[in-house]
Amino acid sequence: MSTDGPWATDKTLSQDLLGPDAADLAAAAMAMACRLASGATLFCAAPSWPWHARHVASELAPPAEDRRPPIRANTVPDGPLWESLRPLAHGGDILLAVSGSAEAALTGIRQRTEAWGLLTVWIGVGPRPEPGSADYVLWSDDDGTAASYGGRLAHVIHLLCELTLSCLEHPRVGASAPAACTDEVCITCSDEGRLGEVVKIWTDGRAEVRTADGPEEVDTTLIETARPGDLVLIHAGLALALVGGSPR
Repeated sequence: MSTDGPWATDKTLSQDLLGPDAADLAAAAMAMACRLASGATLFCAAPSWPWHARHVASELAPPAEDRRPPIRANTVPDGPLWESLRPLAHGGDILLAVSGSAEAALTGIRQRTEAWGLLTVWIGVGPRPEPGSADYVLWSDDDGTAASYGGRLAHVIHLLCELTLSCLEHPRVGASAPAACTDEVCITCSDEGRLGEVVKIWTDGRAEVRTADGPEEVDTTLIETARPGDLVLIHAGLALALVGGSPR
């Protein structure tokens, strides 16, 4: 790859902005492009900085003369984040969050979206979130106030969106989806189980649970009383453990 031209400038800027997370920028863009090419919807949430969510949606909107398929990029409606997103998001969609790590609305972001089958990308500044808080974390260690209002976060968003659009132009993106697990006993799934979100409880201990693969019926008699909105660990039709309560 050439060391001159706009790419070199963007690469240098992204390394300055993101530090060790700069390498994840291209990976996040490719992951987003693959899902968008398959018809996913990108939901943008920035509870404390809503202008950044609108920025993402506008960056990905094609110009009038562009003939490529439109990208579905929406801001999450006002209101409690999970209650607003729950009826809109489907397995395979994307949540891109822009916030500091202390944003209360994003508590448990990875577990909740894993249960729903969403890819998560978290862009932020200041103190870092816990490792593994999202599928891709693009973080700047700068002062949060300066970065959020001074254009540095906007530049990271711009880089991510531009790389995503570039990836979408690659002929192999979206050509094939990963094969689903069809084994009677899945080695990958059997080790740790899968996350699901309780939707409805019946009096006999059964529950309807939302998972990345869609709604399932599971037996909850092995765990303490579950409530709608709780996250449970599922294996072989059983809820093995209560992982987290409904977000408040």
